[in-house]
Amino acid sequence: MAIPEINISDYTYDLPEDRIASYPVAERDASKLLIYNKGVISDTVFSRLPEIIPSDSLMVFNNTKVVPARLLFRRATGAFIEIFCLEPAEPEDYNLCFASTSTCVWNVIVGNKKKWKGEPIKLYLPENHDTSLEAMDLEAVLEGESDGKIQVRLRWRGGEPFSKVMEMCGKVPIPPYLHRDSESIDTERYQTLYAAYRGSVAAPTAGLHFSDNVLKGLDVRGIERENVCLHVGAGTFLPVKSEAISGHTMHSEPFSISFDTLNRIYNNLGNKDIIAVGTTSVRTLESLYWLGADCALSGAADWTPSPVGQWVPYESGAKDVPVKDAFGALLEYCGRNNLDRIIDRTRIIIVPSYRYKVVTNLITNFHQPNSTLLLLIAALIGEDWRKVYAYALEHGFRFLSYGDSSLLIPRV
Repeated sequence: MAIPEINISDYTYDLPEDRIASYPVAERDASKLLIYNKGVISDTVFSRLPEIIPSDSLMVFNNTKVVPARLLFRRATGAFIEIFCLEPAEPEDYNLCFASTSTCVWNVIVGNKKKWKGEPIKLYLPENHDTSLEAMDLEAVLEGESDGKIQVRLRWRGGEPFSKVMEMCGKVPIPPYLHRDSESIDTERYQTLYAAYRGSVAAPTAGLHFSDNVLKGLDVRGIERENVCLHVGAGTFLPVKSEAISGHTMHSEPFSISFDTLNRIYNNLGNKDIIAVGTTSVRTLESLYWLGADCALSGAADWTPSPVGQWVPYESGAKDVPVKDAFGALLEYCGRNNLDRIIDRTRIIIVPSYRYKVVTNLITNFHQPNSTLLLLIAALIGEDWRKVYAYALEHGFRFLSYGDSSLLIPRV
């Protein structure tokens, strides 16, 4: 299969500014839920999801946790410099980096970079600030650039782990299309209730609708739930700027899955609907297939994992390994190497012509025009994506990160 020739202009729609949800609804599960069921469209409220999900389903969530990654510093000249932490560089391991107690290095985006020469700069302390921030004495210094990435070293006093430093000093990085600064409400609501592992700079927004009552309702009906973890990067929700999708480069994102979850998914393949909660769960599950297919072809005894490339599913010579064989190979690899978790990275892009290997149904928000996420939806339900988005626009649905939700069950 060759790289698809797709013009992004064929996957757009008019999104009025007033349909972008700037704030969440008062209650998580009070959002609207569009149901696309094999071509038939209806709607209800998200709180009813547990009674709608087929009982023979396995739901897969992304339990990444958004970090307050925006840090505001000030030069001696008075110029403000924002450091947007993207992912750790030293140490590279997320857990080790967040456990650091005096210094660490991050790959970052620097706001107002032209005003900064790279010298040490101090955290900006507004009036009525917490005095403990003075004792922490957080500063940033430009470490250098590597592979096109800007690296900044952060240093602080007092022995607090960097996770605590971020919580005390940082702001939640809400999407720019909300056209506002982050507020206290975002600390709670731009985070799923089941978030567990720090590392994302954007929320897996499909999960924001899940309240305690909805999660309990799923458990009461005996619907199985599993978690994967993909740390969402800043590039995930950006519109595609090239006319042809072949000119777009996906950012690399780390993901992981436990052996037990991998095994439960394996045992349910072909027996239950695999419902991905969010596009990041989709990309993780489908990446696992291609990782496992490579493992199956090489043999678990001789295989070494490598990141899942953007165009792997479409490259000529890609083998159509049965999905059970792919997941079985990963389980064998874990067993041979005494691993309780698979950790890797992915750039996978899912576009029309892609054949889903693992995911059967999807819960997701409504996405930006000209985005890779819209292409992922079109790959699942075909041209009916236009009907879904037209219905949502005509029936008062709210769009993007804090917007409403949809349950997509494709035609067979």
